Formats: sequence, C-alpha cells, structure tokens
Amino acid sequence: MSHEQIQSCIEECLRCVQACNHCFDACLQEEHVAMMRECIRLDRECADLCAFAAQAMSLNSSYAKELCRLCADVCEACGNECKKHEHDHCQRCAEACFICAMACRAVAA
Repeated sequence: MSHEQIQSCIEECLRCVQACNHCFDACLQEEHVAMMRECIRLDRECADLCAFAAQAMSLNSSYAKELCRLCADVCEACGNECKKHEHDHCQRCAEACFICAMACRAVAA
C-alpha cells in the first residue's frame, strides 16, 4: 500500500466525517425527525468510525486494515440508509460514504 493511497483514504475518511456530521445535524432539523432515526444513528457511528480509521492510518496502526474494513462496512450501511431519503444533505452524505467505503476497501485489501 503506497503512502499516496493511505493519504487519499485518510482524506476520504475526513470528508465522510464532515458529511455525516452535517447530515446528522440537518436530520435533527427535519420536520419528521422520527423517520430519520436510523439515518441519524448511522451518521454518528459512521463519523466516529471514519475519524478513528483516519487516526489509525495516520499512526500506522497494525490494526488499520481491519479498521478500514469495518469502516467500509459502516460507510456502506450509512450510505444505503441516507440514499433512502430525498434530502440534499442525505444524498451528499450517501455519496461521501460510498466514496469512503471504496477507499477503505482498497486499503484493507
């Protein structure tokens, strides 16, 4: 795994953190918050795991590959949930999640 690939994955993880945090906050402002419950929950989990994976990669952790594999799974779950909602913030979050999942899978391979 090249330094550039790892750096790219770290950047995608951090973009995903921002998108999930924005989506989380925006979902709380939606009129029907109850129907956004799973989206909100996954936004939080995804943001936390992406931040942790980015930190692990930056520290050259011996567990970075495993964390990236888990991060990719959570990103896909979050992206799939966000994709169900028509809100722009959910659609942007889904896109960031899917890109991050691909980057993490490449690092985990």
